[in-house]
Amino acid sequence: MSQLDAKINQHFAGLVVRKDLVKTVKGNAIVPSYVLEYLLGQYCATDDEATIETGIDTVKDILRKHYVHRNEAGLVRSTIKEKGRHKVIDRISVELNDKTDAYEAEFANLGIKKVVIDSATVKAHPKLLVGGVWCIADLEYLFTEDKTATPWILASIKPIQLSHFDFEGYLAARKHFTTEEWIDLLIQSVGFNPQMFGKRNKMSQLVRLVPFCERNFNLVELGPKGTGKSHIYSEFSPHGILISGGEVTVPKLFVNNSSGKLGLVGYWDTVAFDEFAGKKKRVDKALVDIMKNYMANKTFSRGVETLGAEASMVFVGNTDHTVPYMLKHSDLFDPLPESFHDSAFLDRLHSYIPGWEVDVIRGEMFSSGFGFVVDYIAEILRSLRSHDFSDRYKGKFRLSDEISTRDRDGINKTFSGLMKILYPHGEASDAEVEEVLRVAIEGRKRVKDQLLRIDSTYPAVRFSYFTMDGKEHLVKTLEEEEYPAAYHRQTSVTEELPFEGGQSESGDGGLKAAQATPSARYDRPAETPMRVLEEKHLVFQENQRGVSFDKLFGPYMAGASKITITDPYLRLFHQQRNLMELLETISKNSSPESEVAVHVLTAEDEFNGDKQGENFQKMAEACASIGLRFTWEYDKSGTKHDRDITTDHGWKIVLSRGLDVFQRYELNEAFSFTNRLQQQRQCKEFNVTYVRV
Repeated sequence: MSQLDAKINQHFAGLVVRKDLVKTVKGNAIVPSYVLEYLLGQYCATDDEATIETGIDTVKDILRKHYVHRNEAGLVRSTIKEKGRHKVIDRISVELNDKTDAYEAEFANLGIKKVVIDSATVKAHPKLLVGGVWCIADLEYLFTEDKTATPWILASIKPIQLSHFDFEGYLAARKHFTTEEWIDLLIQSVGFNPQMFGKRNKMSQLVRLVPFCERNFNLVELGPKGTGKSHIYSEFSPHGILISGGEVTVPKLFVNNSSGKLGLVGYWDTVAFDEFAGKKKRVDKALVDIMKNYMANKTFSRGVETLGAEASMVFVGNTDHTVPYMLKHSDLFDPLPESFHDSAFLDRLHSYIPGWEVDVIRGEMFSSGFGFVVDYIAEILRSLRSHDFSDRYKGKFRLSDEISTRDRDGINKTFSGLMKILYPHGEASDAEVEEVLRVAIEGRKRVKDQLLRIDSTYPAVRFSYFTMDGKEHLVKTLEEEEYPAAYHRQTSVTEELPFEGGQSESGDGGLKAAQATPSARYDRPAETPMRVLEEKHLVFQENQRGVSFDKLFGPYMAGASKITITDPYLRLFHQQRNLMELLETISKNSSPESEVAVHVLTAEDEFNGDKQGENFQKMAEACASIGLRFTWEYDKSGTKHDRDITTDHGWKIVLSRGLDVFQRYELNEAFSFTNRLQQQRQCKEFNVTYVRV
């Protein structure tokens, strides 16, 4: 057990479960994770291995005996008939039969209908009327010769949700965790391994949770397939419902005027639309209009009556093209159906999660650590909906006066939701508050910048904030930094800097080459010398693409005859591969008739020193055949922590992370561009300083 897992069990004993157990017990049961975790929380909410093993057997036994598989429904019905009474786990929905003036339940997997259920139960659990709820139910069978009556009798029903929780205890326990630990706990609760995600991707995962703790929050996420966009809304909370974008109708979503039946927004905290994208999808114009009104005013009309609701709206869909393609030819809302590709509708979105930054979900990305039992954290988030944290940055930071009321509302709601998730106890440093504020501003800016492309009547907005000393801080989206030419539709070319995707230390994106065309930025041969090599400091954001050693270091190494690389972290295979790729860059920037001496100073791996030395020797042998003289030595003192590259012709390149600037990717996948091309990889947050010596 990790140190964090031990701490989690210490402060949240009985409220957490090991997340890999869900897969262990699920088998072929088509059931949401929160249902399984409800059962695991009853029997496996501990760190004692023996108890966990016993609990797993118990949960498996419960599922085997009581969970209804559709293909075994006949056998279960027979069991109920023969025994007279049997407990089942199934999704139950309820309809009012106005001819008999009675509520009737339908069991989705069991395949039985018209089971009479009393009014008190329906009033206690109104979601039974809309979409259905997973329940543990006792069913009885009593045959009757009355052809109008059903033999099925519902003896008892218990929705699979937490009945109570200690909110004050939750706040008190939060104080024992650092911000980094708390974020990792939340990521593990969602089901992912936090070690596989950078800080920026973790924040994207947490923004997905905001609709559960913020009323009337409108969120969109578009990105490639397989990135887990809809996972949270289908598996994470019993208070959210995921519906296919093609199944949405006005009566289902809002109200049926003929029957008076309230729709989904009246009963669920979060209504998420899956597969929302698709240009050719036919959409009811009336639905778009009523959604516009609801998303803006939190109300909708039922005939002459106006009703209000608190449900947050989430729209997730797949993109068909890359980000630079969309920026060049249309906008980042390009995949949406034409009826929703409407500026008035899109302006009601509070935040846009860049789904293209999230890696495709792989097996190793799932967590085996401890996280909150899902229905516990779901109830916590639901209780936070009645709190407002939107003013927590005021007094420390001030939004630019150029930001409109609607933009401000979007920023404030995203900020409030993230603060509730991260700092429910109200204790956050100025730097932590600023980080959350920047995430909130970027999410709304991504929406507004695309609106400017769609509708020229929208005024340009300077998305920035001020500290109390009056200093302005400009916020940019990552795609704005990566593809400035396409983002701003500029075509001028400048070739003065070795890399065009970075950001100056001031944070103003002050790189002259940021206005280069895509062809100038990506097609220029690496060996072409820069016209101007100058001292500078570059900052790169997490998830940024387009980074390569050829652009970053190549121009500063051209003409050098001796290069010294100091990096204490060249122990792991991927770190040594980075070194090999740097040697490739050095080779590209040296003439065939010259020899370049490359010396590496690093720390010896105390556990795998032999393998480390063997790999360095292989590099030396490979270099000898192409005119590079590669040598290495280990820092015996163990005190050298510098990370830099020094050349004998007057340049020192200081590296904040050494050569380990890329996020994890599939090293052994031969048919992957992230494996073959550095510029296709997402990078970590890092900075580089070029100094003349």
